[in-house]
Amino acid sequence: MTTFRDGLLARKTAFVAGGTSGINLGIAQRFAQLGARVAVCGRNPEKAAHAARSIGDDALGLSADVRDYAAIRACMEQVAGRFGPMDIVVSGAAGNFLAPALGMSANAFRTVVDIDLNGTFNVFRGCHDLLNRPGASLIAITAGQAVNAMAMQAHACAAKAGINQLIRTLALEWGPDVRVTGISPGPIAGTEGMARLAPDPATRAKHDARIAMKRWGEIGEIADAAVFLCSPAASYITGAILDVDGGSGVGDASRLDVGQGLA
Repeated sequence: MTTFRDGLLARKTAFVAGGTSGINLGIAQRFAQLGARVAVCGRNPEKAAHAARSIGDDALGLSADVRDYAAIRACMEQVAGRFGPMDIVVSGAAGNFLAPALGMSANAFRTVVDIDLNGTFNVFRGCHDLLNRPGASLIAITAGQAVNAMAMQAHACAAKAGINQLIRTLALEWGPDVRVTGISPGPIAGTEGMARLAPDPATRAKHDARIAMKRWGEIGEIADAAVFLCSPAASYITGAILDVDGGSGVGDASRLDVGQGLA
């Protein structure tokens, strides 16, 4: 079930880096439901093949590490060779863990920056001459840590802030032929990240209380945001980061009891 008309993305080619699980797989599946030819890429060949089967018979599952420019470039060349120039490219590969800065090695910090920030650059830089221009749409998956500092997340905060600025810079440099946008998801159910951050009902209840919408989001809601951003309805949107977070980035809603007024 989707908000958008059937066939909206017919004859479009979409590539999703990191698209073998979670939010990114949900985006790839939604693109396919709306008629797109879809390829996903991840580090694990078996997961990539399984993801492709879950998307549809014509989907392509490829294996490459976004940290390796030559490998991800070769992957996208294979997609363009099979399906033609790419209309939509999503960069969503990410790595994260909880650790204080003083408890984190330089290698651990570098690894997250390499996957998230350098990986996004590699995907977008590597795809440019393989795009169907004008009209191509690039979407990076970022996070609220790019704007709101979070303890135990120095690596992710730095990497995601870099992604946000990369989105804006590429929008300036590559317009009007290519639109570049981002999606910043809030807490999303059914993802590995939230399973680590809220592993029990009590912790999840605390998360819910802080969110204006009082619930976690669904993968399908992020997928629909991605469809919007690559659709004609967003033809005048570039350089923007769309928060799909239930209001969690606005502030802590658990500190208010509006029913009590200004006592």
